[in-house]
Order: sequence, then structure tokens, then C-alpha cells
Amino acid sequence: MNAEICLQKLRLCGVLSFATVDENGAPQIRCISAVHYEPDGLYFFTARGKAFCKELQRDGRVQILAYTRFKEMIRLSGRAVAAPEEEQQEKIRTIFEEQPYLANVYPGETRNIGIIFEIRNFSVEYFNLGVNPIFRETYSVGSAHAEEKGYTIVPDRCIGCGTCLRNCPQKCITPGKPYRIEPEHCLHCGACYESCPVKAVEKL
Repeated sequence: MNAEICLQKLRLCGVLSFATVDENGAPQIRCISAVHYEPDGLYFFTARGKAFCKELQRDGRVQILAYTRFKEMIRLSGRAVAAPEEEQQEKIRTIFEEQPYLANVYPGETRNIGIIFEIRNFSVEYFNLGVNPIFRETYSVGSAHAEEKGYTIVPDRCIGCGTCLRNCPQKCITPGKPYRIEPEHCLHCGACYESCPVKAVEKL
């Protein structure tokens, strides 16, 4: 698995959920399918008059979520910016060719109300609940930095009692001195954190 394959999976999903924040700090989610994919990023179309467009222009931070029929969650986090002016018409044509239904929504020259945004520097979290143990990884593209998540065991505090492993739903903790959490199989549920008798587990 890698970021490029995750983008291919997003493309197969077709409709993506885009999350932004409005001027009052309230979360907003839209379903977007007017998307063009490239190996290292994506472009998408919206209308300049939409609140969605204003939120992107004001802040730019966005999360994109898709869930496949194979129980895979793919979450992309990045910043959307307006594509360069010289690329706008070319990318609009490309998206309308790839998504023919858009001609019914914005027929003829009415598509000129649209604007193309691009996301180039981003992180992608892949989370597969359809395998056992579950599998997750995070990938970075461009200058983005993937934030560490989950839990870790502090070596100097671990007493090797095994309480964390006994309480882990995925049994993704390796015995030893110290015990070690396998991050690629961790649910981030916090059972190890809550059950450790000596507080050796810390949240990242």
C-alpha cells in the first residue's frame, strides 16, 4: 500500500466526503465527485458562489474521506488552493470530460462559474477493518508531514506484566522488556492506556 494506490482507491469510490470549517468554526461536509486524479495529487471543481468555495479560500484546510466495500477507510488531509489561472480552463475541460454528468449541472458556458482547487501536499491514512488483525498506515506526499497517532509504551516504566496485551482487542502488542505496540495493527482504542497499572502507556 502507498499514497498513489490510496488515490486510485479514492477514484474508484467516486463520491468523496469533503470536510471543512465555516466562519463560525462549525464543521461542514459535502459530497464531491467532480475530481481529477494525478499520481501525486488531485484537482476538484466547485462554483465560486458556494459556501464551500469561500471556506476553502478563507482557510484551505480540508479532509477527504472515503469508505470502500472492502471495509477500507481512506482519509486524506491537506490544504486546497486555487489552481494557477493558466491551468483553470484546461482542468475544467478535463473534469467535465471525465464526469459527463456535469454538463447537465453546468451546461455550456455556465461552467465558467466554476473554480478548480488542487491538493498537492497532503497525508493519507489507510485503515482496513476487513482483515485480521486490522491494518493501518499513514503516507505523506510532497512537503506534508504525517502526524503520529496512537499509543506507545515507555520502556523505563513497563514492568512486563502483560495487562496491556490481555486487554488489547487486536492483540497487537508484542511481549518483551518492554512490551511493544505494533502501530500498523493498532485500533487507537486506548484499552492499553486505561488498563496499564503503572501508567507506562502514553498517547502520541
